[in-house]
Amino acid sequence: MNLIDRPEYMQRLLDLTGTPDIKIITGIRRCGKSELMKAYIRRIAEAQPEANIIFVDFFDLKYEALKEYHALYDYIESHYVSGKPNFVFVDEVQLCDKFELAVNSLHRSRKYDLYLTGSNAFLLSSDLATLFTGRYVEIHVFPFSFAEYCRYYADETDTAKLFDEYEIKGGLAGSYEYRTELDRVHYLRDVYDTIINRDLVAKYKLSDTATLEHLAEFMMDNISNLTSPNNIAETLSADVVATNHKTVGNYIRYLCDAFVFYGVRRYDIRGKKYLKTSVKYYLSDTGIRFARLGRRNLDYGRMYENIVCIELMRRGYEVYVGKLYQKEVDFVALRGDEKIYIQVSDDLSRRETFERECDPLLRIKDAYPKMILANTKHETYDYEGIKIHNLANWLLQRN
Repeated sequence: MNLIDRPEYMQRLLDLTGTPDIKIITGIRRCGKSELMKAYIRRIAEAQPEANIIFVDFFDLKYEALKEYHALYDYIESHYVSGKPNFVFVDEVQLCDKFELAVNSLHRSRKYDLYLTGSNAFLLSSDLATLFTGRYVEIHVFPFSFAEYCRYYADETDTAKLFDEYEIKGGLAGSYEYRTELDRVHYLRDVYDTIINRDLVAKYKLSDTATLEHLAEFMMDNISNLTSPNNIAETLSADVVATNHKTVGNYIRYLCDAFVFYGVRRYDIRGKKYLKTSVKYYLSDTGIRFARLGRRNLDYGRMYENIVCIELMRRGYEVYVGKLYQKEVDFVALRGDEKIYIQVSDDLSRRETFERECDPLLRIKDAYPKMILANTKHETYDYEGIKIHNLANWLLQRN
């Protein structure tokens, strides 16, 4: 498998080196958490040759005997070296029964710089505060960005061709190893099915798997539509499977906790306040959508919107759906003092489409940047203060 550097994540880890926090690398299955940890270990070994590195990989039979928290604790303590920086890395930590007891005890000793990865069924963001009594920090990893995809396929120089491939293949790089479309799709389906049918069903002891599966497919089919548990429950009950808003609300939370989907709330641009009613959900990776649903009900504009939403999150923005009177702005992106208004479109070649996309942005009276991202295949240009970017080129820009 071709391995590429992921400098943004690596820098985040380097910035946290030596801090007293438990560092926890999270993200959807197969997004590269373990490879990132191994790359970071190599970086530490090069930068601090005197460091004592203790590494446990629970997918390796060599560490089978440590799958009990006392054994894990004793192993790490026995490998401690006084007078040196001691780094502890545990990959797939959930395979150790009651791992949190060992980790919390090691953390309290203040002798170790601790790093963990694990299945997202056991290291959900919502569970971290319960599992770890000491201070922790989450390093969230997304599937490959388009820029990373281009680095992976560095021999190909046609950006438009690469972008057309990326929206179909997505960013779960394990699928890139397969030579045929059939095998690549089977890989992505297996990853998705493992999350749905093993991770979530096992963690929450779900008996109603049919509702979970239909809900996830409904959400994939309705990317970028404003939804609520009530209207989803009504639709599923009428067309597919009987359910209720409480079950749907819980299952949506499970899917988001496992990083399959990300919810985006609404923001009232004029009133400058966050709205609680209705949410849009975006899939962590468009490759999963194509693997699961194929080209059924395919809307490229929605796929582009999904890619932009995840990219904004990857770049560290808080992302909201903008509301201005009866108009909607696809995204309001906030990062510190920075604010950007963004519209996403498939094709701006028709004048009425161009004017429709510009209209909400032109109605915003503040001076924050406004842009439209579309598959223009042209260089960036300006229209009445709105920057019109070719989407692929924007995705390749640095933060």
